[in-house]
Amino acid sequence: MSPPTSGKSKESGTARILGSGASGVAELLVFHPVDTVAKRLMSNKAKVSFSALSPIVFRDYATASLPKKLLSLFPGLGYAAGYKVSQRIYKFGGQPWFNEIITRNYKDEFTRIFGERKGKMMMQATAGSLTGIGEVVLLPLDALKIKRQVNPEAFRGRGVLRIFMEEGTTLYRGWGWTMARNAPGSFALFGASAVTKEYALGVTDYSKATWTQNFIASIAGAVASITIAAPLDTVKTRIQNANFEQKVPGLTVVRDLIRNEGPTAFFKGLTPKILVVGPKLVFSYTLAQSLIPFFGKYV
Repeated sequence: MSPPTSGKSKESGTARILGSGASGVAELLVFHPVDTVAKRLMSNKAKVSFSALSPIVFRDYATASLPKKLLSLFPGLGYAAGYKVSQRIYKFGGQPWFNEIITRNYKDEFTRIFGERKGKMMMQATAGSLTGIGEVVLLPLDALKIKRQVNPEAFRGRGVLRIFMEEGTTLYRGWGWTMARNAPGSFALFGASAVTKEYALGVTDYSKATWTQNFIASIAGAVASITIAAPLDTVKTRIQNANFEQKVPGLTVVRDLIRNEGPTAFFKGLTPKILVVGPKLVFSYTLAQSLIPFFGKYV
């Protein structure tokens, strides 16, 4: 899902915001339930068995009718919408912006160290890493989304404005682990996508990749990103889903997780995330790339 490597964007900033924002909304409606399942599996501290799967996934609605079960997978949709739309706008607009800065100021250094071809891919990956680190500004929305998905009791009937006023900086709990997860994760996402296009598909101008080429490259980048970031993502989720007044250090989470659940627990929820991450990225990328030029005709 690498953006154009050079040249000015033909679309305005407004068109990019509208197109990427719309793709985020559509992606949210389709994939939010799967994200809820993954978060609940990652937050579950007991061993998972087939008989215990329904109570873990559907919580209080484990014995309810199928429609109610499905609706129970949409908790925190408002927070999720704010986070996902903001994230997609930032991702689609931020990575090309970082890449332009790196290309303008450090292209010679990257070319000298890695060579022209590998240097171009490293700049894409580095721009992605910087973009991922900057996502920490969206952490409060991510924290609220996760709490609504796995720990709704933490809200106790409070609205979002009241929570922001009362909790303040506690909404940034786990910011260091978030940055530690995002830096290699986004590096792998954009880097693996660029490597796949460059070496496996023979695409030198990423902006001219076909839908099929974007599909293949997006899956490669997404699987690499999710797998590499999975351990830190599990730690981050455990930190964020605790009650607001409960401060849990990351190292404590790591120690307890290894002692009580074993090292493989770092990869809880990885399978559903991998199964959905390819279609999710292809879906959002394709839709954004279609809508941005469409909005570009009018704004």
